[in-house]
Amino acid sequence: MSRIALVSAMHEELAAVLERMPDEQKTVVAGREFWVGHWHGHEVVAVLSRIGKVAAATTATTLIERFGVKRMVFTGVAGGLAPHVNVGDVVVAREFIQHDMDASPLFPRHEVPLTGMTRFAADAALSEALATAAPLAMQDMLATLPQTEWLNLDLSNAQLHQGLIASGDRFVSQTMESQALQRELPDALAVEMECAALAQVCHDYDVPLAAVRTISDRADDAAHVDFPRFIQSIASRYSVAVLDRLLVQLSA
Repeated sequence: MSRIALVSAMHEELAAVLERMPDEQKTVVAGREFWVGHWHGHEVVAVLSRIGKVAAATTATTLIERFGVKRMVFTGVAGGLAPHVNVGDVVVAREFIQHDMDASPLFPRHEVPLTGMTRFAADAALSEALATAAPLAMQDMLATLPQTEWLNLDLSNAQLHQGLIASGDRFVSQTMESQALQRELPDALAVEMECAALAQVCHDYDVPLAAVRTISDRADDAAHVDFPRFIQSIASRYSVAVLDRLLVQLSA
């Protein structure tokens, strides 16, 4: 049985995942808590990615080298970048790019030095399975989540998007920076701080990676929803629901 890594961005997400792993066992490596157990018959390793590209890369490398994972799935939140990507929507990654990678003039902007690559692809089969699981997971969540906890969002009309996710070592929260990224990467759907680093590590090790991000804000100056409540009420519940659906699907 090949191990699957379930990488969460937030403590609340990880806690929800661990509730589904009755036999989890903790191992501490590099200051990180890795939880090994089973979920729907799959041997899984659950862990927090930690924040930022270097931290995420360390986590991914440890998962592969120490725990021998053969597939990796990331769940978390992100800022909506494309104009049509709204709070409460979901993005399944098809490609990843480091928006702050710039070794020019030695290499073209965004190209990762010595790789010849600016974009790293998500695994097609695993991403397709995730895209199939995502709408079903949203239905599962809405069936159990009272509308009083929707935070004034119209979650019944939340959309699934698939495409490019941009990662960088800064939290994008100003309209000027968000608009600059839109001009620079017009096909980018969302912005966050980890996935492109995971993608580079998984590419180096030939490990399939898929990622899903729930949009928590618009990465601009606009008023945001209550972020802690969004994580607790919506994002963490959605993450565990989509993983539950995905693992059932991978068992079929």
